[in-house]
Amino acid sequence: MERYGTRRVTGALLALAAAGGLLLTGCSADTGSRSSADGARHGGFPAPAQPQDERSERPGEPSDHLSTFALDVDTASYGYARRQLAEGRRPDPAEVRPEEFVNSFRQDYPRPDGDGFTVTVDGARTGEGDWSLLRVGLVTRPAAPDTARPPAALTFVVDVSGSMAEPGRLDLARAALDTVTDRLRDDDSVALVTFSDTAERVLPMTRLGGRRGSVHEAIDRLEAQESTNLGAGVETGYATAVDGLREGATNRVVLVSDALANTGDTDPGTILEKIAGARREHGITLFGVGVGSDYGDALMERLADRGDGHTAYVSDTEEARRVFCEQLPRNVDLTARDAKAQVAFDPRTVAEFRLAGYDDRRVADEDFRDDRVDGGEVGPGHTVTALYAVRLRPGAAGHLATATVRWLDPRTRAPHEATGQLETAALRPGVWQAGDRFQVTATAAYFADLLRSGDDRHRRLPGAPTPEALVRHAAALARRTEDPDVARLEEAIERATA
Repeated sequence: MERYGTRRVTGALLALAAAGGLLLTGCSADTGSRSSADGARHGGFPAPAQPQDERSERPGEPSDHLSTFALDVDTASYGYARRQLAEGRRPDPAEVRPEEFVNSFRQDYPRPDGDGFTVTVDGARTGEGDWSLLRVGLVTRPAAPDTARPPAALTFVVDVSGSMAEPGRLDLARAALDTVTDRLRDDDSVALVTFSDTAERVLPMTRLGGRRGSVHEAIDRLEAQESTNLGAGVETGYATAVDGLREGATNRVVLVSDALANTGDTDPGTILEKIAGARREHGITLFGVGVGSDYGDALMERLADRGDGHTAYVSDTEEARRVFCEQLPRNVDLTARDAKAQVAFDPRTVAEFRLAGYDDRRVADEDFRDDRVDGGEVGPGHTVTALYAVRLRPGAAGHLATATVRWLDPRTRAPHEATGQLETAALRPGVWQAGDRFQVTATAAYFADLLRSGDDRHRRLPGAPTPEALVRHAAALARRTEDPDVARLEEAIERATA
């Protein structure tokens, strides 16, 4: 079960905990979770990692009671898995990222009154030994309709290779780009780059006020052509974004592609370095939108990670509308830069823990408060969920874990923190007796786990139901929540277990 980042809490840490320490805490909530901002402290348990001169461990020593990761709001892995299952294909286990399954669903976390995050921590016992599931929820406040935001300068880089002629690819892209062009403000700017065997700058950075017609005309002229020179598309797209860079604006490249590079520069390392350079020098971030029944999921995800951005996947007009009209606007403005989360497990109550997913988003524990270390970019209205399997010590009672999120103000780069914590007494007696949204989280994680691990129960998350039971749980949740996203989850699980 090493894939889940298993860590055992050692006796040495028990001695540290007994000796005391400082803990970031906040206000108590009815569920037993607590949340606060900017680092209030409470005694009794080691805090999330401090700079080396403040830490209990010696410099360079790993700490096995901490789990640290960069925030991630990607959802492409789940969307592409659903598309493959609908076509009768089994997803590649290597392309199943559990955190993207979990983050594809609406949650019930309280939102902050101001800028920044709220932190919610809750959990439930699995019924398998001393294992419980612990959910960490991080959420930002949605932007109010009348809230002023910086203007956006968006460079759309659209794949027009031959493979994009397939229904559900370029046609979806054209319709979605037309829609988002109408939704953007007059003071926003749009540029358009296409690529097939070569890349072409179709439209330079153009203010939308009075020019929407010309943007629509450029979009409507998009036609599928030949090969996929993704490297040329990325290079020309970022060059166009740099040429049209607007100070004080959100400068972003939106890449729409099946990410199946087959000509020109196909070396992911070279393409990735071009993106990283533009991000470092100009602050240009990437939003990757995947399309197509054959899709280079791994490459798109790496591109977005290197470009400090996010990925989503669309297979129909409803998903395209959601991605371009709901997700993209949330990425136009930023609430937090370089956001990282750290969960500190109390060694007096926790014997070991495993984080489901976030495999390529892990951060060294000692780098949590090093603001030079890259984190995730989070916009208004975003929700991030992490699910842990936690094995308690027999008969353990008391403090279980504290979760802290740290981020930089996107304009001033001032650091901020918020925390939440959980006591063992607040654990629900069973996963399927917890709230509906907790059950949706568990169902999505167990589904991802099933796709990654197959029938090998020794590699599964603790408490994993049989495939037949998982279908029943999903069906019951779909009925109770009346949530179409949960209904689609049920359909996907049924297809995977048929």
